[in-house]
Amino acid sequence: MITTAENEQLLSELASLLPGDWFVGAPTLIVDDEEVLIVGALSDQSPGGTDPLAFREATRKERMKIADCFEAVAKRSVAWAVSADGAVTVFTSLSIPVMTRLRITEREVLDTLVSAGVAKSRSDAASWCVRFVGQREASWLSNLRSTLEGVSKVRAEGPTLS
Repeated sequence: MITTAENEQLLSELASLLPGDWFVGAPTLIVDDEEVLIVGALSDQSPGGTDPLAFREATRKERMKIADCFEAVAKRSVAWAVSADGAVTVFTSLSIPVMTRLRITEREVLDTLVSAGVAKSRSDAASWCVRFVGQREASWLSNLRSTLEGVSKVRAEGPTLS
């Protein structure tokens, strides 16, 4: 997780690379240790209008050039998404494996999802569970992220051990 100041710095750097007619307002950045996802809101004046796939095709070469430059600044892989008509379309994004240890009752949850055809595998079921929590608990997760950002700020302002 990055701080608000780091996010603002990345947005500033990105603004210098983006054409002004692509998005309505500044894009949103979703950042983790491996990747930064650039999410821009489309308008009728965007290349391809409000059609995400038309925008993707119309801007492909330029987006790739921008991503190459921005990766050096962000020190992460760059992915793209757009929002239009209340929906977000992610063009490309990394799929990072995550190792976890689960007890039998937790594995039983995954196996139930696989048996019911909700998921193809335990891995797919675990991913489904994470998406489910993310959708159902968005407000709680947002509050948790804000709290973590506050803790990071207080730590940064405190004494250091040297």
